Amino acid sequence: MAGGGKLLQDKVVDLILESGLGPGAPLPSEPQLMAQFGASRNSIRETLRALHTLGIVDIRHGYGTFVGEAPVTALLPGLLFRARQSARQDASTLADFLQLRRILETALISEVPHRADDELIGELESCIAEMRSGDVVEADRRFHQALYRPVGNEIAVQLIDLFWTVYHRVEAEIDPPEVVRDEIGDEHQRIVDAIRAGDCDAAAEEMTRHFSDIERRSRRFVDEQQ
Repeated sequence: MAGGGKLLQDKVVDLILESGLGPGAPLPSEPQLMAQFGASRNSIRETLRALHTLGIVDIRHGYGTFVGEAPVTALLPGLLFRARQSARQDASTLADFLQLRRILETALISEVPHRADDELIGELESCIAEMRSGDVVEADRRFHQALYRPVGNEIAVQLIDLFWTVYHRVEAEIDPPEVVRDEIGDEHQRIVDAIRAGDCDAAAEEMTRHFSDIERRSRRFVDEQQ
């Protein structure tokens, strides 16, 4: 049964690709899909629901089924479940997600200084001001979401936000971190200063230092759980 369901999902995906259907384009109706694939209505509906969960199709009740955008964030429920499950046995799961963020961000940051404008600098400094006086976690998230927007790699930005979300959700659930507002604000300000100066090497160095500090703050909990 599982194998047949997977095969039908592949057929629907192939139909979308081979027909050149882009995001938002309507899919054939359920009766048309039933006739084309020789499948029952229940099988078609189960397949479309599964693809909807992955973001591959968008089911709009009363309107039909359309091609989705398949955002990377569709992976969040599965990754978050796995991280929460693993973290209770081995806290190094947090370190794994942090490592993934570090790889992506330290690779991209050197492209930001020459593409940043005053509007981006202002947005980043607004986030830093909130880190010092408001919701540190949410401000940090907005900072990292905005930081790589000029690079133009949407998938990388979504992945960074995905790994950020999983890491912070699990960290907060297992062991809420101590908030060090000035230290966190200063780390992010040094990154912005390097960007404003157009210094790619300095921006990369400051991002590397930032992640070293995050890893240092996280290591205590990881060591305690081993």
